[in-house]
Order: sequence, then C-alpha cells, then structure tokens
Amino acid sequence: MDKAGGSKGDGNEKYALDSQIPAYVRSRFFVTIMLFLGMANAYVMRTNMSVAIVAMVNHTAIKGETTDNETDTSDRQDGEFNWSYKLQGYILACFFYGYVITQIPFGFLINTYGAKHFLGWGMMINSIAAFFVPIAARKGGYIALCAVRFIQGLGEGPIVPCTHAMLAQWIPPGERSRSGAAVYAGAQFGTIISMPLSGLLATYGFDGGWPSIFYVFGAASTIWCVLFILFVAESPSAAKNITEAERKHIVETIWSSHKDTEDATGIGKTPLRSIFTSLPFWGILIAHCGHNYGYETLMTELPTYMAMVMNVKLKENGFLSSLPYLAMWLNAMLLAFIADFMISKNVSITITRKVMNSIGQYVPAVALFLVGYLHESLMLTVLIFTIGMACNGAIYSGFKINHLDLSPRFAGLLIAITNCSANLVGLTAPMIAGHVINHDPSISNWRIVFLIASIVYFIVGTIYNLLASGVRQW
Repeated sequence: MDKAGGSKGDGNEKYALDSQIPAYVRSRFFVTIMLFLGMANAYVMRTNMSVAIVAMVNHTAIKGETTDNETDTSDRQDGEFNWSYKLQGYILACFFYGYVITQIPFGFLINTYGAKHFLGWGMMINSIAAFFVPIAARKGGYIALCAVRFIQGLGEGPIVPCTHAMLAQWIPPGERSRSGAAVYAGAQFGTIISMPLSGLLATYGFDGGWPSIFYVFGAASTIWCVLFILFVAESPSAAKNITEAERKHIVETIWSSHKDTEDATGIGKTPLRSIFTSLPFWGILIAHCGHNYGYETLMTELPTYMAMVMNVKLKENGFLSSLPYLAMWLNAMLLAFIADFMISKNVSITITRKVMNSIGQYVPAVALFLVGYLHESLMLTVLIFTIGMACNGAIYSGFKINHLDLSPRFAGLLIAITNCSANLVGLTAPMIAGHVINHDPSISNWRIVFLIASIVYFIVGTIYNLLASGVRQW
C-alpha cells in the first residue's frame, strides 16, 4: 500500500479545502520528506569515499608527502593502498562517469513511464553496490574499485531528474522554493551525516575501519529504497490515501494552465528545438555547470585539504569538513522561505531567482578566493568555508528550482540535461585538483585549486543574471 495508501475517500470528508489540512497531514509533506531522505542517501553514497580514501591511502609512500607545510604526520595512520594524488582524483571522479550517463535517458523515460520506480530501483543498485566497495579495493585494486563506483554512479543517475519530475507533480507553484530547497538540501544533510560518521567509522569501525563506512551506509540506503518503493505514490492522481481537497488543489494549481501543451493522447510533445534555443534555459545550464565544478571541488577535496594542509586528525576531519554543509543546509531552508515570501509579495519570480542565485554563487566565489590565504588558522579556514557554503544554499531557490518555472511538464527532462552537463563539468574538478597538487600538495598549489573554482563561480553567476527568467516557456 502507498503512504498515499488506504482507499480513496478515506478522510476526504474531513477537509473541504486544502488550506484546512494541517501541513504535516498533507500527502505532499510525506513525499517531500521521503525525497529529502532519498537525496540525503544519494549524497551519503557519493561523499563517503572522500573521507574513506584518506584512511585507505598510505600517505607516507606518496611522493611529495613531506612538504614544508606538513611536518606533523604522527597522528595519521597510513592505510593499505599506495595511490598517488592524481590516481585518487580519478578514483573520486569515476562515480560521476556512471552518474552522468543515465541522466538524459531517464529524463526522456520518466515523461512516459513515471519517475518513482526509476528513482527507487536505481538507488537500490547504488546501495547494494556499496557492499562490494571494500572487496573490490582489496581484491581487485583501484581498477575494480573504479568499476564498482561507476556502477554506483549508474544507479544514482535517476535521482535528480526523477526528484524534479515528482516535485513538478506534487508541489504547487507557491511552495516550490521551500519544498525544492527542503528536498535538495538533503544533499547537505547527507554530507553532514556522511563526513563525521565516516571519520568515526574509519577510526573505530569494523573490518579495518574504512570498509565499515560502506557497509553501514549501504544498509541504511537499502532500507530507504524499500520504504520509498512501497509507500510513495507517483503523483496525486495515483495516490490513494490523499484527501480530495489536496488532490484538487495540487492538480488545479499546477496543471490547469498547461492543457495547451498536451496532444490528443494527453502527453506533451517534447519541444527540444525550443529548449536548446532558449536563453533562460542556457542561463540555468551554465549556472548549473559552474556550480557543480565549485561544489565538487569542495566535496571531494576538502577532507584531503584538511588532512594534508591543516593537519587535522582523521576522526576530527569528517566533523570539521561537514560544518560548511550544515550551514548550507540550514541557510538553504531560511533563504527558501524568504524567496517564497518575496514571490507572495509580488516580487517577480525572475528577480527572486536572480537575487537568490547571486547570493548562492558570488559569496562562495569570494570565500574560495580568501581561504587559500588563511591556512595558518584552522578556525578562520573553517569559518570562511562555512560562510561560503552557507550562502551557497541560496542556489536551491535560484537556478536549481528554476526548471519548474520554465516548464512543470518537462522539468524532469530540463534538469536531466543540465544535471548531466553539470556533472560532466563537475567530474573534472577532482581530476584537475589531483593534477595541480600531485607532485607538490603545498598551500600555493591548493590556492590554485580554490582560485579556479572561485573564478568559475563568479563567471557563471553573472551569465545567469543576464539570461535567466522565471516566466513559463513550455
């Protein structure tokens, strides 16, 4: 039975209007919570390798390990594998090769077959593959490890287009900023959970420490997959235990003005030519690509930076590396309410998206530029990272939810295209960082890593402000 389960009509007489239904009783609230947890699981599975690899590698065997700014290695326990910084960059990136392949195909498929099962079963593949990570690394070396991480990426590929498609089905326009931010802030929540717990498991866990990271999180993610498949409905129309008041409200507010986009079968034709010649769409695409480069630089390289440059012990590394994501998660929710409030006060959606996106990309650009010059102070380093990432949370009310403004019907396809492109760009981040610091992980080279990300953030934020729109296109 779906959570939207039970028989149709259960409780339907109790509420005449959607506004009378308590928020926590609404079916769309449950769907939002489950999508939030799904996004959290996705980012747990994505980021745990960033912490685990610090424990997996024998750092004293790597060329360039003993540099002027890394004199204290007594607190670091070396791992099992002699992988160079460059090879580590490729290992961290291989997940994204699998991830990007499935984006656009699922963007098309969900318009015909729905999003729920692609999302649930895709994440199930990701979860089960996690159990094979330690075996692959120990028995097959980095090649087998890369293969398993590639498979995990394939399984996680549907998460963003399917999530966007389900938000388009379930969330009325006036609630998009906060619901979208709530769901996508699951990425930060997952990172917050993943990094400190991964650090603790790497230090105190079973089977040598780091393997327990993949066993524990793989089990947790598998449980979520089962619950999602069983209890979440594809749409309000498919839901069973939903009041007629809520169903009517969602359908009327989202779809009543979109009948002109349907053909005789009720399925809208895909306006591919119009999409790829749309300047607002290109604004989203470029902003998404630049954001992913900066974000993946931090997500994959921050634990290594904290260990190699700041000499942070492994068990504290995960906690300190997670603080910026905690700030991003909390601030994303605050800014989402502000964005919806602006729209409710008749500030245009276009202006609202641009204001939020400017906060989300310009402030991180400044933070990344500054942080390379604050390496002598751990407190200032963490503070600047935290401020930058906190403001980065505004992107969920900026370009990230802007796809739904352009077209609720094709939101899943739009984000599949931009997310695929963005992750192709994002997967270069750990590889570029690995090449820059490979022979000399000094602070001067780390400054180059952060400066590149800073410039990218600034450029794409400006392009978005020039091209973006909140007006429906299709």
